[in-house]
Amino acid sequence: MNTTELEEKAIAGDEDSFTALIDGMQERIYRMAYSYVRNKDDALEIVQETVYKAYISIHKLQQPQYFKTWIIKIAVNCSLDFIRKSKKVVYMDKDPESSYVSKPIEEVIDLQEALGELDEKSRMIIVMRYFEDLPIKGIAGVLDMPESSVKTVIYRGLGKLKINLKGSGYFG
Repeated sequence: MNTTELEEKAIAGDEDSFTALIDGMQERIYRMAYSYVRNKDDALEIVQETVYKAYISIHKLQQPQYFKTWIIKIAVNCSLDFIRKSKKVVYMDKDPESSYVSKPIEEVIDLQEALGELDEKSRMIIVMRYFEDLPIKGIAGVLDMPESSVKTVIYRGLGKLKINLKGSGYFG
């Protein structure tokens, strides 16, 4: 069964199709949440909230081909809500998640710290673009921004990352 069929069945109320779609997106949702809260337990809580909200509102999704963008938008909103509600200081774990990064741990820490220096919107857009491989059009849809604004934020954010990472070996 192809993805579009699964999405159509999930929208129609088929729980098995919804579960199959979520199984395919779970790690991606986790990484997105983790990039915001940088804590395993909080990220897992956000994943649960995202899946719950998606489940109760899947029938509202009108275009099945946008399922991935739609669920990423829910994950972003759940992450932001979590941060607002908990009013926690976002901190860096001593042992950052590196299961999906093949760089040495020191470089992962440098990158996480540099991303932490960016403003919230820049960090969110760069994570969606380069960690989640969302196209610029998809990011614009998730954030309700013009594509040109997304491109500008990426350009400026990458410039700031380059400055922050100069001494780390990422950029000469």
